[in-house]
Parts: sequence; structure tokens; C-alpha cells
Amino acid sequence: MNTGMAAAHRAAFLDAMGDGVAVVRTGPERVRSRDTHFKFRPDSDFWYLTAFPEPDAVAVFAPHRDEGRFVLFVRPRDPEQETWHGRRAGVEGARERFGADEAFPITELDERLPDLLKGAERLFYRSGMDPDFDRKLLGTLQDINAKSRDGTHAPMTVTDPSAILHEMRLHKSEEELAIMRRAAAVTDKAHRAAMQRLREGCGEWEIEAVVDGTFRAEGGWGPGYTTIAAGGDNACVLHYTTNDMVVKAGDCLLLDAGCEFDGYTADVTRTFPASGTFTGAQRELYQVVLDAQLAGCAQAVAGNSFLSVHETATRSLVEGLVAVGLLSGKVDDLLESGDFRKYTIHRTSHWLGIDVHDVGSYHEPGTQNGSTRSRTLEPGMVLTVEPGVYVTADDESAPEAFRGLGIRIEDDVAITEGGHENLTASIPKTIEEVEAAC
Repeated sequence: MNTGMAAAHRAAFLDAMGDGVAVVRTGPERVRSRDTHFKFRPDSDFWYLTAFPEPDAVAVFAPHRDEGRFVLFVRPRDPEQETWHGRRAGVEGARERFGADEAFPITELDERLPDLLKGAERLFYRSGMDPDFDRKLLGTLQDINAKSRDGTHAPMTVTDPSAILHEMRLHKSEEELAIMRRAAAVTDKAHRAAMQRLREGCGEWEIEAVVDGTFRAEGGWGPGYTTIAAGGDNACVLHYTTNDMVVKAGDCLLLDAGCEFDGYTADVTRTFPASGTFTGAQRELYQVVLDAQLAGCAQAVAGNSFLSVHETATRSLVEGLVAVGLLSGKVDDLLESGDFRKYTIHRTSHWLGIDVHDVGSYHEPGTQNGSTRSRTLEPGMVLTVEPGVYVTADDESAPEAFRGLGIRIEDDVAITEGGHENLTASIPKTIEEVEAAC
């Protein structure tokens, strides 16, 4: 994300805050083992508003101030630390490179925060992420109110900024969609490389290495979530990430992997045969899932409800499962009873963006009296469409040819004025395309 995009996001956020002041922070580095750390990734809300990539930073957004509406507290420059751990933007860089109106060392936050909060009616702050910081911020508010005889006051209410910020993040700009297209293009290369690499006897870890290596080689941050390379019955474990088994002869591999590019992630699943050719049963069940996925994608248009994508894909799945003999009975009865959930466990869609399970309500905003009316799809929203069928190896009620087979097909779909744009449509998906790519 460039700093211009972040500036546009900030401007909209400041306008929406009214008489409030917001404190948004990014996390620290986290210890991986002993004296090594996990690779740092900025907090998603913080990244959206600042494009500042370093840990241990706090942003204050204060529209009530004449000057300094965007204030950053950051780690200062430190030649010794930078020699060991990498260069820092410092206070000067926070202003010159990242557009802060004012910037200060993070060590001055306690001293300066009271003045930034004074006079605002509401504090926008998401609590629960760091109890120590929560207590510190509450103590600051109490200290301000203890000195109220001088005519100043602290914000009287504390509000989670998600109602504003996450609605903003739900609707992607054209600049954001351009980044997501780039993430999708890199993900395409990674999935094709995996299809070409897979052989019977191949290690799941080899596929993970090919995929994650492609993400970095093409300029991405890496995987937007831990890559799932699940061979055979492992594909029936929805979030299988150990990737330490050998793909056996006759098995398929389910690959769920998406590149994170400039803070935005793709999220794509393909299922393909280690032999290069689907068996008869694999082909039958794959087509059931593909038909459902295409039916769900067709519903992903402006004006339809978010839930309609799932409902349409699920009906198609149940029809297909009856046709191949995994379910018996009338489709409507199976949908009403929920018996189909034995083979299809999860929902069909979720929002996608800076987070793989991105933010934004799935229900119409402002609904009252306990209403949970499904959200109407609007241009700029991006969602996954990912039906799946999972038949465990020990399911003696299933025809033997289907046992140990998990199939999921997933694309990333952006809602447009005229319908939708499938951001990941180029990744092989039909039976013929997949076998050719393998």
C-alpha cells in the first residue's frame, strides 16, 4: 500500500469520527524461540490507516485539533539497534515518508497522550488486544478527569472504531483492487507451479515450499495464511497445516494457499490428482463441487444477498451428492434436516482483503429487534466462493471409491457495478484445465 492510499483512508476516517479522537496501535515483535522473533506483520487496521510497517508504534487521530490531526509515536533512530536489526524510519521518517502531521518517540507517548485526548467527546479505541495498554489508557483518562477544574475533560465514552473502520475496509477502492489483482496473479503462478511439481510419492512439504517460495520470488510478503497442502484423507481436515506426509499413489492433493501482497491477501483452493489424471470417482465428485462453485459465483452480483451465494452453492452440492449416491432422499428434505452437513461442513464464503477472513458485518447494518438480515452485496466488496465436500477414509457408510477424498474449489470474487470480477479465474479449475496443468 502506498502512502497516498493510506492518506485517503485516514481522511475518510477523520471525517467519520465527528467529535472523537482515536488511538490505534500496532503490535510488538513476538518471540518465536529464545532470542529469535516471528517475522513482524503490522496490525491490519493500523496498516490501513498509516502504511507504517514497523512494530511498537501508536497512531492518534484527532480531528478536533487545528494542527496535528495525525500523530505517530514510533521507535526513534538508533544506529546500534539498526546495525543489528535493520533500519528504522524514526521520527523524521514518520513525518516525511508516512505523512504524520506530528511524530514523537514512542517513549513520549505517556507524556503527550493526555493533551491529545483533551477536549474530545469520544475515544475510539479497540480494547482487549493488550490488557496492559488498556489499563494505561484508562489511567490516562482518569488522570485527565482528576484535573477537570482547569476546564478540560477527557472523552466521556469509549467506542470501538470497528463500526466505522471495518465498514470502510469492506468496500475496496480501485487502488486496493489493483493490489488484490497482483496478489491473485502471484497466487496463480504458485498454484500452477504446485500442479507441475506434484507426483505420487511427493512430500506435502515440497508443495508448500514451491508455493511459498513462488510468493516471495514474485515480490509478495509471503503466504497470507499458513499454506495447506493436504494429500489424500488429510484434505478432510479443514485447516490442515502440518504438511508432513507423503502423497500416496492415486491420491489427490488439496492446496489452499494465497499470496499476501502489500498487505492484501489472496485466498485460493484447488484440488488436483497426484497421478495427473482424476480417477472416475474423483472426477465425479470434483464435478459436483465445481458445479456448486460456479453456481455460487453466479450469485455474487450487486443486489443479491451474501447468504444467497451459500444457499445456491449448497443446493447444488446436495443435488450432486444425491446424484453420485453419497446422499439419498429428496433435496429439499436434506436441506431442511441438515443431513448434508456430514459431507459439507463449512460456509461457502467470507470477506477478503487485508485479512484473509476480512472485516465487515455479514448482516445489514442498522438492523434492529434482533434482525439478522443477510448483507446486500455492493460494488467494491470482495468475497471468496469455496464449497467443499469431504468424505473421511473411515466413513463406512460412503461408497468405498469416495472414501478419503476431500475436494474444495475456491476463487476470490470482487463485486462490480455490472456483476462481478473473478480475480482468480485464470488459475486452472475445470477438470480438463487441471489435468493439463498437472
